[in-house]
Amino acid sequence: MDELMAARSLTTRPVVTLGGDAVAHVKDTVCDAAAERITGFTLTGRGLLSGPLKEGLPWSAVYALGHDAVMIRDRRGLVNAAAITAHQHNLRARLRGARVLTEAGTEIGTVLDVVVEGGTCGRVVGFRVAASRRFVPGPTRHRRRVYVPRGRTLTVSGRALVLPDGAVRHVADDLPGFTALVGGVPGRWQGSLP
Repeated sequence: MDELMAARSLTTRPVVTLGGDAVAHVKDTVCDAAAERITGFTLTGRGLLSGPLKEGLPWSAVYALGHDAVMIRDRRGLVNAAAITAHQHNLRARLRGARVLTEAGTEIGTVLDVVVEGGTCGRVVGFRVAASRRFVPGPTRHRRRVYVPRGRTLTVSGRALVLPDGAVRHVADDLPGFTALVGGVPGRWQGSLP
């Protein structure tokens, strides 16, 4: 499994050609309707006061998504930004703030961020969630943030995500623990559903 990263951390990440030319910065991440994988990125210019570009980056043109940059072969992979967002969903607008429920109706919490797999995959593997009081007991002000796996059969319905019951059997407290959890490596993760 490649490195896992929060979609929010991709914002402002440079887009660089294999030849070393800086082309743009990521403005936002776009995913398919089922929140299964990244389909592309909207872009912004490189300068401090640059605005959004009319070009976008489809996932098919991404050579690799790395810790420090999004790598592309060359600038010819960029397309009209409207083509990327036409039938896809901006992660910030569609998923952040969405309610997370299980198929059995247990409220998990609300999405703070989306966790994606880097490299050449671009899969959405889970979510960082502000856990509900019922899922993780405690005062609202001190509600825990946990990482929840996506599961195989996520349903996106309006502003709610419905996860399979088994997907939330284990949650992680941090990204390294979540990486170990979804990668099948023994790691730091926390108990079962209440």
